[in-house]
Amino acid sequence: MTTDLLPLVLAAFSGGVVALLLTLFGGGGSVLAVPLLLYVVGVADPHVAIGVSAAGVALNALTALAGHARAGRVRWPCATLFAVTGAAGAWIGSSLAKMIDGQQLLLIFAVAMAAVGLSMLRPRLAVVRPEPRLNLAIAPRVGLAGAGVGSAAGFFGIGGGFLIVPGLMASTGMSLATAQATSLLSVAAFGATTAGNYALSGWVDAGLVAAMTAGGVVGTVAGLPLARRLGANAGLGRSLFAGMILIVAVYVAIRAVMAL
Repeated sequence: MTTDLLPLVLAAFSGGVVALLLTLFGGGGSVLAVPLLLYVVGVADPHVAIGVSAAGVALNALTALAGHARAGRVRWPCATLFAVTGAAGAWIGSSLAKMIDGQQLLLIFAVAMAAVGLSMLRPRLAVVRPEPRLNLAIAPRVGLAGAGVGSAAGFFGIGGGFLIVPGLMASTGMSLATAQATSLLSVAAFGATTAGNYALSGWVDAGLVAAMTAGGVVGTVAGLPLARRLGANAGLGRSLFAGMILIVAVYVAIRAVMAL
């Protein structure tokens, strides 16, 4: 476990940056956690960076989930089925990722980052739909979608919100706003499962997780008033953020190729 002050401070700063961006722009920010851990904090092993990132994402998602749950926005039956089947998929996906060389995994991770960035550039329409109820007709779709998305999230070591939200919308018919709130249970479950799997191999640093989580609280608090001020410029800000993710994806890919 890391106890040196400088890495812990840098990890807290990184957690604050990720939480701030997530608060301002929604999904996508968590993919920056791994590059920050590698190139700012100085974590040497990509597997450790992914394990720490997954744990931090899970804890941050639980914090956000509590707020949405109090507001009654979470559809618990759909959320639970998606999260349970997805957690099983996340275990399989993360087990496969653990068998891949760290630099090769980073190269694949860069591709996932690019996919997140491109998905953020797509317009997000707040379509009003009747909210679904879990029943025998949609349960198989929800379970299969959860397993597929969870496998991808576990393999890439990301929260997977950019996949979970459309997965919930497609399998249940719920609205975008409801899917965003409901997805947080799966984000937490997938992150915790991936982190637990990596922890079995000694690839989760508890000190860095704690520092990132503490920084994340500060970033969230700082981001709330800024998010309200963005107003009409939120779309432009989201596009700029997506562009930054794409640039970081290229940087991660170049570093990974150079290290092979």
